[in-house]
Amino acid sequence: MSVPDTVGPQVTEPGVQRAAASDRAAARPPDLPRRMNSGQRRKLRTGLLFISPWIIGVVVFILYPVIYSISLSFTRYSGMEAPTWVGIQNYVTAVTDPLVAKAASNTIFYAIIAVPLGLIVALSLAIAMNQNVREVALYRTIFYAPSLIPAFAMSFIFIVFLNPQFGVFNQVLNLFGGANVNLLGDPTGVKIAIILMAQLGAGNAALIFLAGLRNVPRTVYEAARVDGAGPIRQFFSITFPLLTPVLLFNLITGVSGALQVFTEAFIVTNGTGDPDAGALFYMMYLYKNAFGFAELGYASALAVLLFLAGLALALLIFWLSRRFVNYDVEAG
Repeated sequence: MSVPDTVGPQVTEPGVQRAAASDRAAARPPDLPRRMNSGQRRKLRTGLLFISPWIIGVVVFILYPVIYSISLSFTRYSGMEAPTWVGIQNYVTAVTDPLVAKAASNTIFYAIIAVPLGLIVALSLAIAMNQNVREVALYRTIFYAPSLIPAFAMSFIFIVFLNPQFGVFNQVLNLFGGANVNLLGDPTGVKIAIILMAQLGAGNAALIFLAGLRNVPRTVYEAARVDGAGPIRQFFSITFPLLTPVLLFNLITGVSGALQVFTEAFIVTNGTGDPDAGALFYMMYLYKNAFGFAELGYASALAVLLFLAGLALALLIFWLSRRFVNYDVEAG
């Protein structure tokens, strides 16, 4: 016995309807990007016009010099005649050059000490500038003022300050019965002097830390005080974790600056890097090859190696930052 066909509209379950609609949506081709209308194109042209100085600056002063330096690094070029192609010879020479190794070791020594010390000094200044006292504006000005002094001027001040005969540093040592010390005449002492000189510019990083401190919610501290947390516990459990994004920024900029240290060492050592190449930093050796020995091709190879080293360090820091940077709490 056959079952008659059902006449009239069929009733479909809601779940079946939704599944069918989903299948039809999946079967449709993806929407093509809509073409911009005249108003959107006009806004795009206006935006490009406003940022064109930045685009031109990046292309002319950053992108082109980088590409040109990379191309020169494979040549022998003195700046007076046409470049001569030498392949990777400049890079082979850089790897085997003992002065490159010396300059790199001096730069690493500087970075390992100057960057952490600079972060500590900057954070300490920021905490001092964040105190709720009536004279805080004056303190902020005093703490930040040394960073406004040009590096070359500060270098001349330090030369006089550390003079082994009449410098203030040795006069203070003499007051306490100490003998005169010639820091600028010692390979390690000259690096220490340049590291200490760099801390006078910690005001810039301190301002960034101060902005981070001002962005920490007050309610978090109030809750911690209610729970009995003291100032030290509040710093390590609240302040420092919430400052890690700012710490990451200052760390990246500090490492970048440490790899390019030049002005202070050049002035203090009169461009020689002595004594015993103790202040021969990487950028100084690069400068001497480019403008002292007219080896622009070799100097370009050194610049490319420095760029790659800086890029590798930045990527390493960003990778490690996933372990210590905290973005959980925002100012409320």
